[in-house]
Amino acid sequence: MFQNKIDVITKDLADNQKLLENKNQESSCLVVKKANTWIEEAKNRPIPNMLFNELWYEKEVCILFADTNLGKSILAVQIADSISRGIAIPGFKLESKPKKVLYLDFELSDKQFENRCSEEYQNHYQFSANFLRAEINTELEIPKEYKGIEDYLCATLDVIIKNDDVSVLIIDNLTFLSSENEKAKDALVLMKTLKKLSKLENLSILVLAHTPKRDESKPISINDLAGSKMLMNFCDSSFAIGTSSQETSLRYIKQIKQRNTEHLYHTDNVIICSVEKDTNFLEFQFIEFGFEKDHLKTYDTSDLEKRDEQMKLFISEGLSNVKIADRLNLSEGAIRKRRKTIGL
Repeated sequence: MFQNKIDVITKDLADNQKLLENKNQESSCLVVKKANTWIEEAKNRPIPNMLFNELWYEKEVCILFADTNLGKSILAVQIADSISRGIAIPGFKLESKPKKVLYLDFELSDKQFENRCSEEYQNHYQFSANFLRAEINTELEIPKEYKGIEDYLCATLDVIIKNDDVSVLIIDNLTFLSSENEKAKDALVLMKTLKKLSKLENLSILVLAHTPKRDESKPISINDLAGSKMLMNFCDSSFAIGTSSQETSLRYIKQIKQRNTEHLYHTDNVIICSVEKDTNFLEFQFIEFGFEKDHLKTYDTSDLEKRDEQMKLFISEGLSNVKIADRLNLSEGAIRKRRKTIGL
């Protein structure tokens, strides 16, 4: 009998100690568990699927950045369309089933968006019902307790996501959400908010960002993103779009940061694409993999017109695209694309 009482008291003390530890954990800035406990808990969560190749995985906060007019929004809408349908973009990988996507468009008007997804405002592209697009309500009166539209948006975004059962969020673009995003303080607050939102709602987030004007003769690096240090610290992955000196419609995609995979799409293995609108949808079309150096500007390169004349001469001599590419120090895909453009 006496031993039973001791056992009960001991159990109560242990339970109280555990409750106290849990309470301390909740109020602490650190969550401390045994390493094995973390692994056991992680086992019960699904392995993240690819949303856009190894460049962006589920539950990640990812940053896509590029200079203006290189097609960030074009690619982002294409990715959103792919995820909403559960169908991979040709040349790229997608591992998830169809998901509800919310695209916050702070760049285009509805008419501009329509133009990109139609043929002269006719024969419109049909998106999946899983694709939701949002614009800012310009007639909105911001409640007094909020500092501005950015503050109000961040505070209400969680409600919108829950109400519409959104699992993927794309923000186009960072400049709108933080007008002074080059300052570390603004970047830190914004990325903390998105990181917290991603974790609480199991949300996959893609944020588009501009780069300051960069030297196109140099490879893209982490330093090309405005506010790069703070932004990169709080994102899980990042990739960038670069322009090509070979052809105005060519772009290349380069991996900048990754956590769920090895570094695959580096300077010696960038993804080469062209921006096309064959029917009613402006999109990136995969061409091949290549070297970034082949697409960087060189100040002693002949102009396009002279290069076309050289190419015509080589074609008349019966040289293949591969041999012409070798002669002109270009990729075979660039030659193929240029021949199509000028009808050769």
